[in-house]
Amino acid sequence: MATRKKIINKESEKFLFKYLNNTSPTGYEAEGQKIWLEYIKPYIDEHFVDTYGTAVAVINPKAKYKVVIEAHADEISWYVHYITKDGFIYVRRNGGSDHMIAPSKRVNIHTKKGFVKAIFGWPAIHTRGAGASTPEDTPKMNNIFLDCGCSSKEEVEKLGVHVGCVITYEDELMVLNKKYYVGRALDNRIGGFMIAEVARMLKENKKKLPFGLYITNAVQEEVGLRGAQMIVERIKPDVAIVTDVCHDTQTPMINKVEQGDFVAGDGPVIAYGPAVQNNLRELIIDTADKNKIKFQRYAASRITGTDTDAFAYATGGVASALISLPLRYMHTTVEMAHKDDIENVIQLIYETLLNIKEDHDFSYLK
Repeated sequence: MATRKKIINKESEKFLFKYLNNTSPTGYEAEGQKIWLEYIKPYIDEHFVDTYGTAVAVINPKAKYKVVIEAHADEISWYVHYITKDGFIYVRRNGGSDHMIAPSKRVNIHTKKGFVKAIFGWPAIHTRGAGASTPEDTPKMNNIFLDCGCSSKEEVEKLGVHVGCVITYEDELMVLNKKYYVGRALDNRIGGFMIAEVARMLKENKKKLPFGLYITNAVQEEVGLRGAQMIVERIKPDVAIVTDVCHDTQTPMINKVEQGDFVAGDGPVIAYGPAVQNNLRELIIDTADKNKIKFQRYAASRITGTDTDAFAYATGGVASALISLPLRYMHTTVEMAHKDDIENVIQLIYETLLNIKEDHDFSYLK
């Protein structure tokens, strides 16, 4: 079997690194959206941005029938919550930030004056006093703290830091063993990259779609799908194909009976569940089979926990499906995604769009 031509090229990978290395904490996605729009504009007809920052790139905007491909643009982060008189900072989550990984991490505190550098401190091993009868403390929300090199609250405030400042990790994107992208915020800014690549492929391959395509980079997914809930009311689509991440369950300490059996490198993961419209899902599976794109299956049960849920149950019901990218170490600074899976998600969304007809009726009873 002939090897499929690689989708990601030098220019698109340059965009990927620029986009992922820029911070985009929930509620503060604007700078990342500017980078995303700058890249995608040559491949679309028009775009718009809503009040809270969701960016939508549109191909064939005058068409009555509307199809969405969607990812979310935000990343987990922290807020400054309390500054002690000695200049230490306690934090509050912005999204599902993991307190267990915080100690010894370097961070940027976002202020009006720019980034203020800080670290998550932790007592040295020699000082923690753990012994046979004294269990060692583990990181918790009430004991992790930031140190920005100040000795008083006033000194912290002179740097421009105050309660409500958002905090992000310094970590940036890298390649591991030539086959994995590794970094913070692949959940799900890699999705924004993938849907932008679909737009590029449509343009470069001169494909004309019989419907309007709304390439949607939604904000505030990490705090309850809020961006998707807002933008679906504005677009009012007929179809929505959402891409997000799921767990690669092959690493240590994961129970496959609970989490399922998914492998990074074995292809996109197609979801089953009430929010997933069965006929749309089967079209995606048929497309994968026809184009020899390997894929995996995921049973989501009641909810998918992704923007799929927001689209499916809005505006009287939108035929929705979820294509996930297997990810190691979700909500850490070393999230890992296999390059082959990224290519295959892009290819699968692209080929699926070519199989959706004008006024395609996905309803169960006709």
